[in-house]
Amino acid sequence: MDRPLNVVVGVTGGIAAYKTIQVVRDLVLAGHRVKVIATDSALRFVGAPTWEAISRQPLSMSIFEDVATVHHVALGQEADVVVIAPATANTIAKLAAGIADDLLGTTVLASRAPLVVAPAMHTEMWNHPATVANVETLRARGVTIVGPDSGQLTGTDVGPGRMSEPDAIVAAALAAASRAAVPADANVSVGAAHARPRDLAGYRVLVTAGGTREPIDPVRYLANRSSGKQGVAFALAAAARGADVTVIAAHLDSDPAAALEASGLHTIEVVTAADLAAAVEREAAEASVVVMAAAVADFTPAKFSERKIKKRAQGERMELVLVRTRDVLGDLVAHPVPGRIVVGFAAETVTDRDELVAIAREKVARKPADLLVANAVGADRGFGTDDNEAVVLAASGDVIADVSGSKRAVADAVLDRAVEMLAP
Repeated sequence: MDRPLNVVVGVTGGIAAYKTIQVVRDLVLAGHRVKVIATDSALRFVGAPTWEAISRQPLSMSIFEDVATVHHVALGQEADVVVIAPATANTIAKLAAGIADDLLGTTVLASRAPLVVAPAMHTEMWNHPATVANVETLRARGVTIVGPDSGQLTGTDVGPGRMSEPDAIVAAALAAASRAAVPADANVSVGAAHARPRDLAGYRVLVTAGGTREPIDPVRYLANRSSGKQGVAFALAAAARGADVTVIAAHLDSDPAAALEASGLHTIEVVTAADLAAAVEREAAEASVVVMAAAVADFTPAKFSERKIKKRAQGERMELVLVRTRDVLGDLVAHPVPGRIVVGFAAETVTDRDELVAIAREKVARKPADLLVANAVGADRGFGTDDNEAVVLAASGDVIADVSGSKRAVADAVLDRAVEMLAP
């Protein structure tokens, strides 16, 4: 399919409706046609002018609009994917029961398109047996449930029930549409942020994502600040381009974890650097492209304490002996496989681009990955953000690209280079 998607976004009466504005905006900016259906309750949170301005389409609200064209049926019939965000407990109950007493309900029943639901409600409502049963009913019908996340809710409440972030919802919607609509021999990806040829069809791509955790004792570990967003962006981008993707996932933050789960990609969960190294050794042999986006610990405790280390027994000072972990990227490039492309990463704390390039050149000289993606990181940049900025080096040390933008855009820009290097 080489056309934009027809996306119906249903908005129901929850405070999280303000986040759905970004869902609609992202879909529209990606070139898709978005029709918003807002319930009466939803309009008490976000008004009609906002939805029409963001979607660039008239807002749909009532079964009795445009009756001559049977509007309430046509919306569902034309949809490639239907997204409901936020989905309140009441909406989920109505969906499970097949109730169609408003435009959103009739649209869902009239559509054969995949349905993606992003719940949002207080923890007590989410955990209520009725809601639990209704969600299981929807899952059994093949509905994609995105989230909810655990976090700050309305007022002072904290717990599960927070609507997933817009990028996770968009990723789930596009993945659902892609699974439903793209034949195996399609030439163009569906659901990518920008339409791209399926130039990785027939290739296996292995992606590592997230950050490893190195245990000290049963309750403590050494970790890093990687969220997994960039690695998951690579996985989704490669899948949209037709690749057979396997993800080796260390600890992921909730948003990328939800996006990865919704994508349905084959995922291997790991914890430590040693776990990740073993998984890469096992999976990389059959891969055409290996993207080493995970932040892998350089050191691990020399000894694991079977019992919690007591501070009283340590006094005012505790010494922790660390040993080097296995160099996974170094092992890969030391044992090259003909035709396989290895993409390495260098996250550095630097003051300017020149320093970043100098450090990246030193690293690629030691570990000659086919491509090395180097980016600056710090307390408020690189880790956990939605955007990224990086330089891409060849094994020769030459800078072949400066890439920036969303992490998905960065992933596609790097994959463009990898595709160029793959043997025909």
